Amino acid sequence: MTGNATRIQAIQNITNRTPVATTFPEPLSSLWASDVFTLAKMKESLPKEVFKSVKKTIETGAELDVSVADVVAAAMKDWALSKGALYYAHVFYPLTNATAEKHDGFISVQSDGSVISEFSGKLLVQGEPDGSSFPNGGIRSTFEARGYTAWDVTSPAYIVNTDNGATLCIPTVFVSWTGEALDKKTPLLRSNAAMNKAATRVLSLLGNKDIAPVNSSCGAEQEYFLVDANFVNSRPDLLLSGRTLLGASPAKGQQFDDHYFGAIPERVQVYMQDVEEQLYRLGIPAKTRHNEVAPGQFEIAPFHEAANVATDHQQMIMTVLKNTAKKHGLVCLLHEKPFKGINGSGKHVNWSVGNSTQGNLLDPGNTPHSNTQFLIFCAAVIRGVHKYGPLLRAVIASASNDHRLGANEAPPAIMSVYLGSQIDNVFEQISNGKITGSLNAGVMDLGISTLPIFNKDAGDRNRTSPFAFTGNRFEFRAVGSGQSVAGPLVSMNTMLADSLNWVADSLEAHLAKGSDLDTAILATLKEIIDTHGAVVFGGNGYSAEWHKMAVEERGLANLKTAADALPVLKEKYIEELFDKLGVLSPVELASRFEIYAEQYILAIEVEAKLVVSMVKTGIYPAAVKYLAELSSTLSSLKDNGITLDAGRLTTISENLNSLTAIIEKLSAAIAQHDFATIEDHLQFCAKTIRTLMDEARAFADSLETEISDELWPFPTYQEMLFIK
Repeated sequence: MTGNATRIQAIQNITNRTPVATTFPEPLSSLWASDVFTLAKMKESLPKEVFKSVKKTIETGAELDVSVADVVAAAMKDWALSKGALYYAHVFYPLTNATAEKHDGFISVQSDGSVISEFSGKLLVQGEPDGSSFPNGGIRSTFEARGYTAWDVTSPAYIVNTDNGATLCIPTVFVSWTGEALDKKTPLLRSNAAMNKAATRVLSLLGNKDIAPVNSSCGAEQEYFLVDANFVNSRPDLLLSGRTLLGASPAKGQQFDDHYFGAIPERVQVYMQDVEEQLYRLGIPAKTRHNEVAPGQFEIAPFHEAANVATDHQQMIMTVLKNTAKKHGLVCLLHEKPFKGINGSGKHVNWSVGNSTQGNLLDPGNTPHSNTQFLIFCAAVIRGVHKYGPLLRAVIASASNDHRLGANEAPPAIMSVYLGSQIDNVFEQISNGKITGSLNAGVMDLGISTLPIFNKDAGDRNRTSPFAFTGNRFEFRAVGSGQSVAGPLVSMNTMLADSLNWVADSLEAHLAKGSDLDTAILATLKEIIDTHGAVVFGGNGYSAEWHKMAVEERGLANLKTAADALPVLKEKYIEELFDKLGVLSPVELASRFEIYAEQYILAIEVEAKLVVSMVKTGIYPAAVKYLAELSSTLSSLKDNGITLDAGRLTTISENLNSLTAIIEKLSAAIAQHDFATIEDHLQFCAKTIRTLMDEARAFADSLETEISDELWPFPTYQEMLFIK
């Protein structure tokens, strides 16, 4: 297959590797949450009144009584020590999509030189990492370093075990000395509070008396690739950018659809079992695993949980996936498009809202036409997506997700809502002014006596929709695989809160004019669907007809790149949305634009530098050497009376000259930094640098198909995707 020494060694290492031994996990009952300081463990170790106080905060959002912190800290420390932990860490989520933590020991030196294990309530409640060394968008300067982490009691503490020991991890928020949020969790908690307040207001108007706190829920389907570490270590692009910047397509890719839901490779299944055992110990309800569409691509999906906990767990899933891969000689790639020409990876965020008294507020039941509660909350979502669709596009904008959106495996960049035929029909009736009933879902009878007859779902699925209703929740399908789910959840909660407040205002206005409640509800729903129904679409989101209709007839935005989408965060109506609901201040929102814009620019510049380096130090020498060998061989053959067509020499030399010229242009583009605005810099990266990279790739990939395989310097797609 190959003669390149590095690649031969990589293949030999893979072929001759010693498999990681398969272990039979403990029963789920003994594994489950064994490394989590759960409510049950708190109840065992805390005084009754302290436990009741903490439980009330967790379950109802009541203010935390800080006087109980010392008691909780002592119990948490004793539990952690019993699990072998000598250190604790305040874990937080800075604006990097990654997880951050600082480890401190339980050790306390006494006056006589002895030591004891100590962990006070003050240490539990508050930590102090550097507030200027994380992305902050100008909120903190280098000389203004103070920042705080604060205990999030609603998300349980847990133990992380590594080969080097155990650490007690405490979920926290991260804010500056001046109080601005420097993390992803703080706005999420604020957005949930705003949504709860607005939802409670609407539920009260509907006549409900007993209303428990309303919370959003999340279940994120995580897609990822696995590639043998021997190959990744020989690919500078995969090591430093997470994707292959060069590489010709193999003869076979995913066109046979034989990988999707296929038998999981033995090596991968051992890895998955290892991942799942760790997740179960951490109380993360991993439910589904399977092969995805592309070779080397897989998926893991958990049960739905409260959004805040689900966000923490999603970060932990990504960490466990990556760390566990190393133990198995693999690298887990969470980039949205690590391989050109085959499916990329997303993270479908399934989102709903509900409480313990009214249930799932997005569950239509069997008769959605008469489910007033559902219709109001569903209509509020429709209004939110129509008004703030550009915001939804902005919060999933990244250099990596640009490669995925609009491709065969992902929805387009136009934000639309898919409802399904049954719900679509109900809202059509509302628009016409009268609700008469719901379409019957029907049954599935396959005509074979040995097979069961079962009820069909009320509507089909639409994989081209970025925001689809899927039975009792909405699925935001445009989120990237390597992204935190916090940003999308913040935006969905906030836009829903805004819409619910509008619904409450509308209902109150109609009632004040003497309308009865049913009339007020119908009028409000009709106004929403008539004003915002343009965002509802059930057809093919990939079609050129839809793209034309969406923009020209329906007025929807088509923000194709992150460079187009990120400036939405600077729009006045977005600033007002977050500010009036207390989710993000104008300063906090502005900082996020600065941070995400800088991350986009840096990502593309790193990729461009890698392309230049790989071409100059890898492809160019291989091509020149092959040209010399081929030219010498043809000349020698001619001297012996054998004449072969020298057209291949011409093809290779022309491609190499074109590639060299593009690389010079790309190098000059990378060096350019004199831009009037950051928006200009974003567009330059998207349109100029990315275009030059694509042109360079075309010539480089052409050379890969012409140059002797023995000389090609990098592992190929065929090797990385199919040798396991």
